[in-house]
Amino acid sequence: MPNMIRILLADDHPLFREGVAHSLGAEQDFEIIAQAESGEEAVKFANELHPDIVLLDVSMTGIGGIEAAGKIAFNTPGVRIMMLTVSENRENLMAALKAGAHGYVLKGVSASELRTITRRVASGEAYVTPALAADMLTEFSHPHPVDSFSELTTREVEILELLSQGLTNREIGERMFLAEKTVKHYMTSILQKLHVRSRTEAAVVALQHGVSGRSQ
Repeated sequence: MPNMIRILLADDHPLFREGVAHSLGAEQDFEIIAQAESGEEAVKFANELHPDIVLLDVSMTGIGGIEAAGKIAFNTPGVRIMMLTVSENRENLMAALKAGAHGYVLKGVSASELRTITRRVASGEAYVTPALAADMLTEFSHPHPVDSFSELTTREVEILELLSQGLTNREIGERMFLAEKTVKHYMTSILQKLHVRSRTEAAVVALQHGVSGRSQ
């Protein structure tokens, strides 16, 4: 009798979740111990049941898979975490890995491949879908400029300053006479140029460069 790999499966699409559960559960060395419909449920079940591996969708109701991965990694560090998602977004990939995920797999993978990858991640290996791994390595092979702040346009610096004062996108738009959608586009550009993942990190960069609160 092989050593059982106890699996917690979290996805808010019941049909897909049941299909994965059926496919994995049919294997002699896999046991689906619980299924979750949200990030909160995944965290709760992981705390209570201590599975060997958790399969998380990135986009779920509630806190979502990436935040759930971070909480699970913090609360139950012995649990292996694998994202199973349709998202090919590089930011989601990096955020998931930083949150503590050990694997990142796209949902287009075949059933046999998923079983093999699950075993590998559960045994201690790390795995990223090859196409995304190649893209990530390409990104790392091009060093970022030392002072990425200098890449910002004058308008982006103005928006960053208002962001650092705690204003929302809507409030920034009202202050600068811009549509909220336009502010969102600027915000995406700012985060990318500064190589940060959140508004909070961008505000820290603003503070480091003497921008924060300058016009208050």
